[in-house]
Amino acid sequence: MMNPSEAYKAVLKEVKKHIAGKEEIIELMFIAMVANGHVLLEGVPGVAKTTMTKTLADAVQAEFGRIQGTPDLAIKDIIGYSYIDDSNNVQLKKGPIFTNLLLVDELNRAPPRTTTALLEALEERQVTMGNESLPLKRPFVAFATQNPLNIEGTNPLPKVLTDRFLMRIAVSYPSMEEEQQMLRIKEQESQTPTQKVINTDDILAYQGMVNSITMSDDIVEYITQVVNATRTDIHVVMGGSPRAEIAFMRAGKAKALIEGRKSVTIDDIKSLARPILSHRIVVKSTGGLGVNGIIDGIIATLH
Repeated sequence: MMNPSEAYKAVLKEVKKHIAGKEEIIELMFIAMVANGHVLLEGVPGVAKTTMTKTLADAVQAEFGRIQGTPDLAIKDIIGYSYIDDSNNVQLKKGPIFTNLLLVDELNRAPPRTTTALLEALEERQVTMGNESLPLKRPFVAFATQNPLNIEGTNPLPKVLTDRFLMRIAVSYPSMEEEQQMLRIKEQESQTPTQKVINTDDILAYQGMVNSITMSDDIVEYITQVVNATRTDIHVVMGGSPRAEIAFMRAGKAKALIEGRKSVTIDDIKSLARPILSHRIVVKSTGGLGVNGIIDGIIATLH
């Protein structure tokens, strides 16, 4: 088994066969997987959110499931349903959520009532069908894409749902150089299949290794200071909960692990502030700064 640092480099090499640029995003996605956390990928259609997720699943030999968010998406389309067979026995037809790596494409196009079906799965790694609770596969990591709210047909996701995601990662338009590289990649893509470099047992092992990464009292204090600052900022209506602090801890340890270090640093926490906090805090409409501006301001003022 490759060590986590080598594994990430190998996975990055495979994903880069199909993606131009976006190394920071790919690293965050791998960190989340090692931290056993879920990810929201936000960006306009066509910026490779789906391709990155599918290629990542291929590189780690993970069973891949996909759900397309549509206005008529039903709960049974996510978790499945029960039925009576010809012998009058109750059978379960499992939905696409029973997989290792789940992609929920355009989550914020689905009806709010339907998206609540994800709450139990994201938090408890199980699904209740009838009177039976069924465990999901291990590992189970969900990547959900969402379009910006100014795109027609989107609904704001409830905070009770977004808070279940370890990170929210903004995926922007590529640079002109990256777009030129992307065209060359697409030109040769059929000749560059994704190699399977690690497997799900390796991911489970790396998730176990995360616990061996240490975190000093100074880091613990810094995390709590950052999250508490989101609650007291005059531009914020709702700040981060203790779940945000846990997310900082898990993601910080996973980042240190894949970078070959034995402890979390202040810089780890600073670099994770936007993806950890941006979907957890609610900003006043009169603030004018935007959520990322407030997060950057908090990081700049704390030492």
